[in-house]
Amino acid sequence: MASLHLSSQFLATKLKNSSVSISHHSSPTPFTRLFSRKKFMSCSMSMNGCEGDFKTPLGTVETRTMSTVLSPIAATERLISAVSELKSQPPPFSSGVVRLQVPIDQQIGAIDWLQAQSEIHPRCFFSRRSDVGRPDLLLDLANDNDNANERGASPHRDLVSVAGIGSAVFFRDLDPFSHDDWRSIRRFLSPKSPLIRAYGGMRFDPNGKISVEWEPFGAFYFAVPQVEFNEFGGGSSMLAATLAWDDELSWTLENAIEALQETMLQVSSVVVRLRRESLGVSVLSKNHVPTKGAYYPAVEKALEIIKQKSSSLSKVVLARNSRVITDTDIDPIAWLAQLQSEGHDAYQFCLQPPGAPAFIGNTPERLFQRNQLGVCSEALAATRPRAASTARDMEIERDLLTSPKDDLEFSIVRENIREKLNLARVQHLYSQLAGRLRREDDEFDILAALHPTPAVCGLPAEEARLLIKEIESFDRGMYAGPIGFFGGEESEFAVGIRSALVEKGLGALIYAGTGIVAGSNPTSEWNELDLKISQFTKSIEYEATATTNLQPIN
Repeated sequence: MASLHLSSQFLATKLKNSSVSISHHSSPTPFTRLFSRKKFMSCSMSMNGCEGDFKTPLGTVETRTMSTVLSPIAATERLISAVSELKSQPPPFSSGVVRLQVPIDQQIGAIDWLQAQSEIHPRCFFSRRSDVGRPDLLLDLANDNDNANERGASPHRDLVSVAGIGSAVFFRDLDPFSHDDWRSIRRFLSPKSPLIRAYGGMRFDPNGKISVEWEPFGAFYFAVPQVEFNEFGGGSSMLAATLAWDDELSWTLENAIEALQETMLQVSSVVVRLRRESLGVSVLSKNHVPTKGAYYPAVEKALEIIKQKSSSLSKVVLARNSRVITDTDIDPIAWLAQLQSEGHDAYQFCLQPPGAPAFIGNTPERLFQRNQLGVCSEALAATRPRAASTARDMEIERDLLTSPKDDLEFSIVRENIREKLNLARVQHLYSQLAGRLRREDDEFDILAALHPTPAVCGLPAEEARLLIKEIESFDRGMYAGPIGFFGGEESEFAVGIRSALVEKGLGALIYAGTGIVAGSNPTSEWNELDLKISQFTKSIEYEATATTNLQPIN
């Protein structure tokens, strides 16, 4: 898969923000054909890119940048004009993607912008983990590489968060994510338009039976947002609109422009900084699946199998979902904003297809990141609470670092990743690994090889997966699956742990899991599950009494 350029480093801290630059690419007008495949729940105002011919390039993939403005209101007005201009002077191609973007000379939170938008659209959010204090191994690889074009930091490395509504093009199916699906997505991307990205995720077990709450997500779901807000770390922001079309899919440029104009008319330019100490809801009930009484025997069963000489199983991750019913609906974006204010060492994400619940998360774990041909992944295992004092925090850290059980779990994860990648870089145990891909197609192979990692499934993966299927009585859906984005220049995926599915009228399903290895104790593992969901539950355990501060952004 990747070359033998190896680097490895152990850390107990934090890796680096990344972002994007801008340009234009076009190719001759293609003749596109449809190939037969199962259709699945058409998105309103869009097309399913999986139904196109991935072997035929689009006519154009381009980005057009307008002059910088001072406010979201001015940016919205400028985009509306740009879309009208595009309609009067359409690109001469039967298929393509065009991104129109307006820089804003002030830093505005992408999550604040998303919270101001209507809930009727599909929406997405992805915020990168703060990697201050961690080495940038992808930059190290670029500097070591002979190709001067890959040296140095990308000009868009300061992109912090992305929020999107609508879908210029989406990709979804009931069948597991395949190499052909990956090529279908890549067809709409270009290194010369690096901010055109497909955000989404995949199921933990793509072959498992899909439960009702997860049906709108399919086996995988990705979308290039119609309207997107980018938050940069250098004091700036950007509002963008993207349209995609393919005449062979019966979705013309005229269709795409009309759909985008309809969405643009609904975009709110009045953005408010909203940070609540409480969500304003109270819990009516909380139930776990499995119950404590069922979880203990499940752990004991797993330990018995691990101990058997005839079994190759060394680790299995057993998960739990906790159904929380509240007196009023939980606002998933407000909940995510609350998690974001506390989770600088984590990715935050929201994925909500049309008519679906919102899948949100605050995960510390990176699956992999690719920048051109450089790729890195990491091993993460074991969890301990943070303490109120530095002295107590150090005691907990020493316990984590000297625990035989946690060291075993961590070693299993790290060595499995190293073996799968063939790469030659808390309070968690953490190791980062980095290397180079031989070719672009290796990205799909890396994703297929890495997921599921021992950190969320076990080892060997297939034996662990079968035991999970036998023991767990609920559908994980996209919990513990890859969540992130594909881009022409860069791709990045987190592991969808520390996550919740927020449903109107039904409260939320909160997911967590723990790794069972030799030496695991059922009581300790149950307590770890409670610790992992506490970041979600602490804000809704008690009736809201806090005030809300609203500050308009001009």
